[in-house]
Amino acid sequence: MSELTELTIESEELELEPETNGTSPARKGGKEKAETQVEASYVYPFTAIVGQEEMKLSLLLNVIDPRISGVMIMGHRGTGKSTIVRALADLLPRIKMINNCMYSCDPDTTKRGGLCRDCRDKLARGQKLTGHIAPVPVVDLPLGATEDRVCGTIDIEKALSQGVKAFEPGLLARANRGFLYIDEVNLLEDHLVDVLLDVAAGGVNVVEREGISVRHPARFVLVGSGNPEEGDLRPQLLDRFGLHARIVTILDLEQRVEIVKRRHNFEMNPAQFMAEYDPQQEALRRKVKEGQRLLPKVELSHEILIKIAELCLALNIDGHRGELTIARTATALAAFNHKKAVTVEDIRQIAVLCLRHRLRKDPLDNTDTGVKIEQAVEKVLGPAPVKKSAKK
Repeated sequence: MSELTELTIESEELELEPETNGTSPARKGGKEKAETQVEASYVYPFTAIVGQEEMKLSLLLNVIDPRISGVMIMGHRGTGKSTIVRALADLLPRIKMINNCMYSCDPDTTKRGGLCRDCRDKLARGQKLTGHIAPVPVVDLPLGATEDRVCGTIDIEKALSQGVKAFEPGLLARANRGFLYIDEVNLLEDHLVDVLLDVAAGGVNVVEREGISVRHPARFVLVGSGNPEEGDLRPQLLDRFGLHARIVTILDLEQRVEIVKRRHNFEMNPAQFMAEYDPQQEALRRKVKEGQRLLPKVELSHEILIKIAELCLALNIDGHRGELTIARTATALAAFNHKKAVTVEDIRQIAVLCLRHRLRKDPLDNTDTGVKIEQAVEKVLGPAPVKKSAKK
C-alpha cells in the first residue's frame, strides 16, 4: 500500500474540542461549556474592533495568502494592536493536522513530501497516520524568552529518567503552519532576531544541542507590533515583514465613544457580547475561506506585472521583494473581494502597505513615506477614479 493511501483522516475525530490558543468558547458546539469558562478565556471579537481598517486588512490578506510573509504593526500605545492580533485566532478557518505531531503537519503534504521527520518515519514503518481538525496555531513570543525556549532544546526529564537524548520542541515548532506574534518586536534581543531571520528565510528550524541535530518545519506568518517611540527595528528583520501597517490614535469623537462602549459591554458580559457578534464573525470567516479557495484562480496579467515593476522602479526600491509582495498582496485582495483578476485599483489600495518600510531613508527629506508612495502610484497608475456621490 502506498504512503498516500495509508494516511487517513478519521471522521469521528473531526469533532472539535476546546483549544487554548485564544479560540472563542462561544463557537458552535461549545456554547454549553462557555458558561463554565473563566473570563480570561474569552477573546474580543475581530469584527467588534472599531476602525483600524489598515491593520485588519493586512492581517486578513496574510490569512488568505501566508506567502505575503506577515505584517509589522507600528503605532501608539493603547490602539488595539495586541487585541486585534489575538482576536484573529478566533476568526481563522480550521485546518487539518496529523495526530500527535509536534509540528502540526498537514496530511495533504504527503503528496509533495512536506512532512516532518517523525511523520515520515512512521509512514516508513507502515504505521497509519490519523488526523483531526484544529484551530490555526497563534503563538506569542515573549521578549524575555531564551533561545532554547524559542528554538527547542534537550528534554531534561527524559534524559534523567530514561537516559536518552530527546528533543523538546520550542515556540517555532508550535507556530508551524500558524502565526508567530511578537509584541514590542522592536525591543527584541539581537540573538533572537538572528534566529528569526534564519528561520523566516528557509522555513526550517535547525537545532544542534548536546550531540543532537534536529531539523523541523517552521513555516509561519510573522506578526510584530511595536511603538516607534521605543526604538527602530533592525532593517534586516523589518524587510522580512511583507506588509507594514501604521496605526494612529482615532480622533473621531463618535468612534472613540463607541470603542469605550463596546469594551465596557464585553467586560460586563463577554459571552453575550461575543454571541451578538457571532453572525458577523461567521460571515467574515466564510469570506476568508472563500478567498483562500479562489486565490489560485485569480489572474495576474502581464500588464499588471509591468505596472508593479514600474512602481518599484519609480520609488527606487532595492531588491525584488517589493514586486513579489505587491503581486501576492494584490492577488489576495482580489480573491478576498471575489474578483477573477487583479486590477490597478487593487495595486493602488495595497501599495503603501507593501512599500512603506522598503523606501530608502533620506535624512534631508521629511516627506511622509506614505505620501511619497501615493504620489508615485498616481504617476504610474494614473489618478484614482472619482467616486460618484449618492443621488438624493
